[in-house]
Amino acid sequence: MRSPDIVVCMKPVPDPKRWDKLKLDPETMLLCRDLVPPVINPLDRIAIQQAVGLKERHGGSVSVVSMAPASAEEQLIEALALGCDRAYLLCDRAFAGADTLATARCLAAAVRKIGACDLILCGGYSLDGSTAQVGPQLAELLGMPDLTHALDIELDGNVVRARCKAEEGRFVYEADLPALVTFAQEAGRPRLPSMVGVMKAAQAPIVTWSAQDLGLDAGEVGLKGSPTRMLNVFTAPTGRKGEILQGSPDEAAARLLERLRAEKIWTMPRCGDE
Repeated sequence: MRSPDIVVCMKPVPDPKRWDKLKLDPETMLLCRDLVPPVINPLDRIAIQQAVGLKERHGGSVSVVSMAPASAEEQLIEALALGCDRAYLLCDRAFAGADTLATARCLAAAVRKIGACDLILCGGYSLDGSTAQVGPQLAELLGMPDLTHALDIELDGNVVRARCKAEEGRFVYEADLPALVTFAQEAGRPRLPSMVGVMKAAQAPIVTWSAQDLGLDAGEVGLKGSPTRMLNVFTAPTGRKGEILQGSPDEAAARLLERLRAEKIWTMPRCGDE
């Protein structure tokens, strides 16, 4: 096969080290993201590492795409320093409040606009959402197979082979290219950017696209294009009513058993019962 063209989807998320500062907007039920500085989603960082590793072994190019506010340029520059070749920022006020499907629509439009793409790599989920839906939805919109929860991948001709994590164990799956792969947290320890990478990233341009640039209508993106909405968020009560049973240990145990039977929590028969 020719050298692959790889696209990595990256999302900035609030720094997990400062999640104690996170708050929800009571009107929109969205995170107030300006209170905590963003970082590259850790699983997306793994996807970047996997993409750069494939480029080192097979050649080709790596493009990184992010649907985020203008401040995400800092994370895109970091992705370039890690070895990505091109960076695309999908930035438009119309994108605000997007659910997973509206986000996948924007990413799919960006992939089509970029052009040649043999492989799309994503983190399995984002730390601030943890839905694990965007990758598979993106694959569905683009009409390509997807391999999820991958631990490592390799290319063999026009086939991508992935060792994936599942509840029953570890399995190896294959798919014809083009394909999409999402990575599990155990997929590897992300690398650090090199000094050469940092210097190259500082000079690299970041291409910014709006909804109009992507050919998307306002009704397809953001809150307007989201079939799911956050209606309410609340903290479940955790208080418990305690009661101390008086008497000797044997008496307290007998009272406890009677109480459990009365509440129909425990139905073991009494001694001597048939």
